[in-house]
Amino acid sequence: MRPEILNTIFAESQTLDGVGPKMAKPLEKLGLTRIKDIAYHLPERFVSRRAIANLDEGAEGEQVIIALTATEHRAPYNPGRGPYRVMAQDEAGNICALTYFGRASYTAKKQLPVGEKRWVAGRLDRYGDMLQIVHPDHVETDSAAHLARMNEPVYALSEGLTQPRIGALVAQSIDRLPTLPEWIEPSQFDKSGWPNWRDALSLAHKDTHEKARDRLAYDELLANSLALLMVKAEGRRRRGQPLIGDGRLRDRLSLPFEMTGAQKRSVTEIEGDLQQESPMLRLLQGDVGAGKTVVALEAMLIANEAGKQAALLAPTEILARQHFETLRNMAAPTGVEVALLTGRAKGKERESILMGLLDGSIHILVGTHAIFQDTVNYKDLGLVVIDEQHRFGVAQRLALAGKGRRAPHTLAMTATPIPRSLTLAQYGEMDVSRLDELPPGRQAIDTRVVAQERMDDVVAGVERHLATGQQAYWVCPMVREANGSFQTADIAAAEARYAALQERFGDAVVMVHGQLKPEVKDANMERFASGGAQLLVATTVIEVGVDVPAATLMVIEQAERFGLAQLHQLRGRVGRGSEKSVCLLLRAAELSETGKRRLALMRETQDGFRIAEEDLELRGGGELLGTRQSGDAAFRIADLEQVQKMLPIAHADARMLIDHDGGLTSERGEAARVLLYLFERDWGVQLLRGG
Repeated sequence: MRPEILNTIFAESQTLDGVGPKMAKPLEKLGLTRIKDIAYHLPERFVSRRAIANLDEGAEGEQVIIALTATEHRAPYNPGRGPYRVMAQDEAGNICALTYFGRASYTAKKQLPVGEKRWVAGRLDRYGDMLQIVHPDHVETDSAAHLARMNEPVYALSEGLTQPRIGALVAQSIDRLPTLPEWIEPSQFDKSGWPNWRDALSLAHKDTHEKARDRLAYDELLANSLALLMVKAEGRRRRGQPLIGDGRLRDRLSLPFEMTGAQKRSVTEIEGDLQQESPMLRLLQGDVGAGKTVVALEAMLIANEAGKQAALLAPTEILARQHFETLRNMAAPTGVEVALLTGRAKGKERESILMGLLDGSIHILVGTHAIFQDTVNYKDLGLVVIDEQHRFGVAQRLALAGKGRRAPHTLAMTATPIPRSLTLAQYGEMDVSRLDELPPGRQAIDTRVVAQERMDDVVAGVERHLATGQQAYWVCPMVREANGSFQTADIAAAEARYAALQERFGDAVVMVHGQLKPEVKDANMERFASGGAQLLVATTVIEVGVDVPAATLMVIEQAERFGLAQLHQLRGRVGRGSEKSVCLLLRAAELSETGKRRLALMRETQDGFRIAEEDLELRGGGELLGTRQSGDAAFRIADLEQVQKMLPIAHADARMLIDHDGGLTSERGEAARVLLYLFERDWGVQLLRGG
């Protein structure tokens, strides 16, 4: 139960002055639905302005504050068609145009009456021979008010919000912050010189206060580490069930290949974990094509040999169906019964699966989130395998873990290579196995970087490729905005590319993106996978799990907009058969030096772990593997530099607190509970006895 002291800041944003239903909508687009969200909506940057006495002192492109007097209002000849200009002069008589477009002209008429002095803040530019300030940031009547504009925060906005409006809401939110108990270890707090939590939030909105930002980032890292370690500690406390296999099912497998050393090593590590009474919590991290599915099958067969059931959870129905087919085919010689359960299963089909789980006749269940619904019960669930772990929250995993008579063992898998320095951030509660070898026989993918201007040549190359009877992917970027929604321009661009390619190739082209109805998306994907279509135009929904061996060409449009991890995942969709495969990275005409080096790295190597490490070096501070556009950052406050610098300290502090006060009952432990609720890691608190 959330501590009462936090109730004021978990109140809805509509409790703030000036926020009604109309204002709530643009706030909701930014995810600012509560006072806490607004308080943590930190500035993206700060604008530093210089106060000047006359226009001659200002430089073009400089942010300035200056006293100006309006001399004339000039409306466009065609209202709404051209700019509205207010001619104004400084104290020396120099002329400047204050230029407004659209409905902003109404504001200009009210704010700038002729003959009256105003303090104007904005960017000084030139239009022809005339100095101008387009859409001044501020127009003040008070001669002292301009001083507050010297160093001003700039916030992310959505349509319907302005900088002054969001600034006023932030100020109200900061005023409502309670004084919270200190959760940072005293010696760390003294050594760092950080402000307390309330002051840190206030200072972070006023200027680039490094210590305040670091304090807030550390709070987030500490909350994350605490919650993950509590999950691990609780898992060790709970009585599980040792799973000791006798090899009778695994011996019947007839794999068409020899397992790699990394696969054998991982199976040994997993087998050792399964034999323990405390439930396994292990991450299997494998590069694209490293053979995670075989390792997972070996683990599930150990559970079956021990008389227990296993379940595999996949993030999408497409991936679940693919896993089902692969596992069913590989496990066929063993006689193990493999079933599929997704949200689409209805009526008698669903009833049959539920009965099979209850009576134990189904040994391995593959499915989407449907497999941990309340109505799904198992005879004796011993192992849970979670594919693409980053797509699921810890709370979802805990729900599935609650399905066993005793806590089942958990094996999580991910194909996203993560730099070792960041593994703690996402998987701090898990032991890690790495598949760092590719199976023999996997062909290298010929990767080329091509300028976007050569689009006609690329399309002609695709035509030649399809003429041979082979298949191809064409991937368009899908950019995720800060509030989690997708930019409609990207959907339009993907659909426009599909329309253009369909005009050329007809029914050979199908399209898949996340905004299509599930049944349409699945039907199109199935048509491509079965060979009924040759060219699949898609967004990053095909990033993981799509396996079509006949597809040997990948075209990725605007490749510079993707994170390298995502480019690597997408490239891994080809090269899955015996034919030579090619990946074309289409780039913009102008690229930064970092952008050039990143795409060059894709040409040089197919080692996902090397790509992840070098991408981290190239990017420096800022973002986790994918770009902010095409992937979700792990943290809202902490940037990459702060994660690298402070996560090991936060993790060690969290471990010390758990070791000394596992129930968080001490004074600092109680403060840590407040921290967990503040960052909504309260699923960690629920694990404590008595909550």
